[in-house]
Amino acid sequence: MTKRLLTLAFLSLGVAPVCAAPKAPLLRFTPPAAVFARGRVSSEFSEVKAALSPDGTRVLWGSMNRPGGPGGWDLWESRKEGAAWSAPSAVPFCSPQNDFDPSFAPDGSGVYFFSNRPGGSGGDDLWFAPLDSSSGQYGSARNLGPGVNSPGDEWAPVVSPDGSTLLFATDGRPGAGLHDLFVARLVDGTWREPLPLPTVNGPDEDFDAAYLDDGRSLVFTRRTKDQDGADLWLAAWHDGRYAPPRRLGHEVNTEKGWNLGPSTAAAEPGVLYFSSHRPDDTAGRLDIYRIGYRLTTTPADATGLPDREPRPASPKKTVDRP
Repeated sequence: MTKRLLTLAFLSLGVAPVCAAPKAPLLRFTPPAAVFARGRVSSEFSEVKAALSPDGTRVLWGSMNRPGGPGGWDLWESRKEGAAWSAPSAVPFCSPQNDFDPSFAPDGSGVYFFSNRPGGSGGDDLWFAPLDSSSGQYGSARNLGPGVNSPGDEWAPVVSPDGSTLLFATDGRPGAGLHDLFVARLVDGTWREPLPLPTVNGPDEDFDAAYLDDGRSLVFTRRTKDQDGADLWLAAWHDGRYAPPRRLGHEVNTEKGWNLGPSTAAAEPGVLYFSSHRPDDTAGRLDIYRIGYRLTTTPADATGLPDREPRPASPKKTVDRP
């Protein structure tokens, strides 16, 4: 069985006062977080990582338990019909194996995702399914190849807004911990050798990253040693590098559970999508939520919080998917 950190509980850090003005930007949210497309996308099943097309007319996401797809973990799609979303259907490039973590190319030319289908380098690999702009139909998915994929797992591919950088998580390359965030640059149409994000990755699990509106700052998922769940964190871009990551507050992180699958959409600047189970407002298990945000350097506005204490390195391990 392939591996993936997914469950139905969350651990968050409550908002604490920030005493000194940070040099790097932090986040201010416009709460509350709201369930996205209740009854269509967010449902009684589990939904993870929304991917909106650049024109805002399509949304894809992953589900581990929605019936009717070809495999155990499938990608689903809904299309905008006026002000509403259509009934979901499995995307045609889904396989009988696990397909997950979709994201659209910035130019709308197709969808990146991971799969453990045959034809890869081992474990979960990154794939790309083209989308024809004239017909609106998806083509056959292709593997991104051994230059990006490893014998381990690659998750959550996303391309930077300018199209120059592929960001993803992997446990198949030397890094700081278990799954780490890596980037590959596009040179002459080819993704070059991936490199880790040294000031972002920690000793445990770092995965599921999304670019914010400035095109460089990231929101990502971190699971620290012995944590019962995972939280969303901010890695702000400042002075040509990433500032030390800061855990986000209760606006997105809930008590004793998992927060993961952040994403943003070109059609909706200033909006963060993420997956969570928020008992005060839920459609089922893991749902997809949306919340407004802005980057700010004003400490009274910010909800990015420093980690409580340094974490020791943990031994390499894997976690079975539920």
